[in-house]
Amino acid sequence: MNKNKNQIRRLLAAVCLAAACCQGAQAFEVGGVKLDETALIANKELKLNGAGLRYKAIFKVYAVGLYLPEKKSSVAEILAMPGPRRVAIVMLRDVSSDDFGQGFMTGLNNNSDKAEKTRILNQTMQFGQMFALLPGLKKGDVLALDWIPGVGTQCQLNGKRIGEVMPELAFYNAVLKIWIGEKPVDHALKPKLLGEAG
Repeated sequence: MNKNKNQIRRLLAAVCLAAACCQGAQAFEVGGVKLDETALIANKELKLNGAGLRYKAIFKVYAVGLYLPEKKSSVAEILAMPGPRRVAIVMLRDVSSDDFGQGFMTGLNNNSDKAEKTRILNQTMQFGQMFALLPGLKKGDVLALDWIPGVGTQCQLNGKRIGEVMPELAFYNAVLKIWIGEKPVDHALKPKLLGEAG
């Protein structure tokens, strides 16, 4: 009898553990794309701060999620916070490397002052060269832009690292401001990345 009770307890414990694991792997859906609620960067679990769709005219271009060590709704707090961060982009249509790279450069220029642009010029040029080497981005491709303290900005395409590491936090913050700066690439997307409802 005791043997059966122990087997039942073990079975219940396994079921509870499986349920807990499934809860930890929940996904947030945006535009038909499922983004994980968490991401592990530099051995730290980040939370999905917010997510939304980037539109160009009436077309969906990509889904994007912002991952932070803790949820924040203030741009100043996000730019100042310590620890790793991630921007995850899932393409919803094919985009040439020229168009994608140009979009990034325009976003950087629109949200950085002259002093910032001068400070990150070399890293910005390296970033542009990285896009020039890509044949283009296809529907379903996943681009991750990570800030790793003590290392720098690392980019991955479909899980494979691309380009050089850009060492300065100022550069990563300039990239973040493409979406959450004063002149974001998509005004409807900014509040979603900042975690605002609606």
